[in-house]
Amino acid sequence: MIAVVVTIGLAFVGYVVTYLNGLRLSQRQERLARVNRQLGQFYGPLYALTEANSRTFSAFVERHARPGGESPFAQEPPPTPDELTEWRLWVTTVFLPNIQAMRDLVISHADLLSEPEMPPLLLQVCAHVSGYEITTARWAHGHLDQHLSVVSFPSEALAVYARQGFSELKREQARLLGQRQDA
Repeated sequence: MIAVVVTIGLAFVGYVVTYLNGLRLSQRQERLARVNRQLGQFYGPLYALTEANSRTFSAFVERHARPGGESPFAQEPPPTPDELTEWRLWVTTVFLPNIQAMRDLVISHADLLSEPEMPPLLLQVCAHVSGYEITTARWAHGHLDQHLSVVSFPSEALAVYARQGFSELKREQARLLGQRQDA
């Protein structure tokens, strides 16, 4: 009789251990799938767009810098008509498409955010894009009196956010895949 009870007990314990291990593996696979989606559909593209935009803006400033290396919008005197023409070209062909892509990522993939709520930083990016869309629409109608968005672009904070989010998820991905993480 004791042998039967022990056998049944061991079978039950084996079943529970197998069930819990399967549950743990399933949860790990789901977490890995989410991390992969976050990297591939949000943080990876956001990081790439942020870096591209930053480097392109630096190239613009370098090419069109005032004495001291400043942007034409950063100091007096105000930008010249030629500088403004060049700025409008860069905004419409390079900067606006990049920041619109960032905004579209935020809107279409908000479910992939690591945070439980929408970070104000990302809302500022969306507002900045809207501000530039109205500015460029005014340019299209010949109104060239405004040249900046009504909301500033949080370039440094966004670069930090995108880089940190991407790096943290890459570490999590490596951990979930069982890869060694060198310090």
